[in-house]
Amino acid sequence: MENAGSNRSAVILVGGGSYVAREAWITSAIHRQQVSPVQIKIGVLLEGLPTGHLSLQPSKSLLIERIAPGCFCCIGNIGLRVCLNRLLRQSLTTLFIAMQNVEHIQKLKTQLSSSPYSSLVKCENEIIL
Repeated sequence: MENAGSNRSAVILVGGGSYVAREAWITSAIHRQQVSPVQIKIGVLLEGLPTGHLSLQPSKSLLIERIAPGCFCCIGNIGLRVCLNRLLRQSLTTLFIAMQNVEHIQKLKTQLSSSPYSSLVKCENEIIL
């Protein structure tokens, strides 16, 4: 897989809390950015299914993938890889990955730091709700 941009996408891992809390935290983080949406492209990969109002709405500069509940690094690995690869083809500036099980964040970080992802992403932050 090839990243069209020369820079790696910054990854922010968000774990724990409810689906609503994870989506709300990401929404708030996106709104805090001081950059014009035209200049950046953000991806969001959420584990879980929404149960009401969606605070994140897809647009040209905001790409959203939702994966059914299930651990990303265990039973959800295929879904994770498919959605992750799809998002990374878009030359993202920032990628938020939100998962319920905080105990598995380290496994996900290990997966992202190995080939082919190590040349495409850099883990910048870990948020535990």
